[in-house]
Amino acid sequence: MTERVGMGVVGAGSIGIRAALAHLSLVDVQDRVYLAAVCDPVPGRAQAAAERYGVGAAYESYEDLLADPTVDAVTLCTPIGLHYEQGMQAIAAGKHIHFNKTMTVTRAEADELIEQAARQDVRLVASPGMMLWPHNQRIRRLVLEERLGTLVWAATGASGVAQYHLDEEVRQGDDLLSNIDPSWYFRRPGGGPQYDVTVYCLHNLTGILGPAQRVTAMSGLVIPEREFRGNKIACDMDDSTMLLVDFGGSFFTFVYGTVTGKLTDGFQPSIFGTGGAVVGTRFGDLDLTQPHDLMPHHVGEHLVLGERHVYEDMMQLVDWIREDKPSVATAEHARHVIEIIEAGYAAAETGETQTLTTTFETLPLEECAALP
Repeated sequence: MTERVGMGVVGAGSIGIRAALAHLSLVDVQDRVYLAAVCDPVPGRAQAAAERYGVGAAYESYEDLLADPTVDAVTLCTPIGLHYEQGMQAIAAGKHIHFNKTMTVTRAEADELIEQAARQDVRLVASPGMMLWPHNQRIRRLVLEERLGTLVWAATGASGVAQYHLDEEVRQGDDLLSNIDPSWYFRRPGGGPQYDVTVYCLHNLTGILGPAQRVTAMSGLVIPEREFRGNKIACDMDDSTMLLVDFGGSFFTFVYGTVTGKLTDGFQPSIFGTGGAVVGTRFGDLDLTQPHDLMPHHVGEHLVLGERHVYEDMMQLVDWIREDKPSVATAEHARHVIEIIEAGYAAAETGETQTLTTTFETLPLEECAALP
C-alpha cells in the first residue's frame, strides 16, 4: 500500500479551487493524499493557490508539474478540450489521472488514453462517478429485478447551466483566485451543455440501464453572444441539443441539453415501463433517497463544501492507488458517454442515425444498494 498519494492539481480555476484544493487541503485526508503541486498558466495564480491552500509547489508550466517527483497523480481541472493532450502527457510521465468531466471530446481520444494507460500501468478515474450514489444503485436494482416491467421510454437532461458559470463566485472578484474567465465554456471543442452537464445525465442513464446502441439528434446554437463582466463572448459551440437514444428492444430515451426549460428532476432520469415508473428519485410512493445516503468519502467538513461529488471521484483514484481497489467511475463508462455525445453531433450534422460501438461493465445486482 502506498502511504500517501501526492496529488498535482492541473488548473487553479473554478473546479480546481472548489473541488480539488478546498477538499484536499482538509486535515482529515492528509493520511491518504496531500497537495504536492499546482500549476496554472496565468502568472501568479498557481502561487496564490499554493499559499492559500498549503500546496507543496507551484508551477506555471504543466511540464514542470509532471517532472516533480512528489506528484504521483494528477487531477485535470482544465478546459475539456485540453484533457486528451494533457492525459497523454501524464501517462507518458507515469502519473495516475483523475479526469474532471468530460474525459475527452471524442471516442478516438478516449480509446487512445485507455490503451496507453494500460500499457504504462497508469490508472484512470473519470468523473462523474454517478453510480456511487445509492439512489442510482437502487434505481438500477429496480431495473434489474424487472420491477418496472418492460421498459418503454425514458427522459433526462439539463438546461440553464451557462448562466450559472457566468455567475460563479470565483469569477466575480479582482484577485487571481476570484477572476476566473469562463469563456471556454461557450467555445469549441469542449464547450457547450453536452460535455458540461448532459454528461451527468448520460452517466446516470447508462449507469442505470447499461450501454446504448444508437443515437439520432438535432443540435444548434441559440445564443451566439454572451456577456461576462462587460466583455462580449463570441459563442461557437451548440447550446441546444436534443438526442434520441436507442437502448434496444424498442426502448428509446430522450436526452436534452439546452439553454432553458426542463422536463425532468435535476440530472435524474424518468424511466417508464409497463409495470411502473421511476420519476427522479421516486418509484411510485417510495422515496429512493435516504437521509444517510452519501458517497463513501462524504464526511465531516466535506459535506459543507461545494463539488463534493468531484472530490469523491478524486478519492476513488486515491483508494485505487493505495489499496488496489478499482472504482465504478471507469474510463470505459466515460468513453461510452463521450461516444453518445459525439454521435449526437454527427447525427445532427448528417441527418443519419449513428450506431454506437463501445461498451462498459455495469454495476451488478449484488453491488446495488438495498431498497428502503
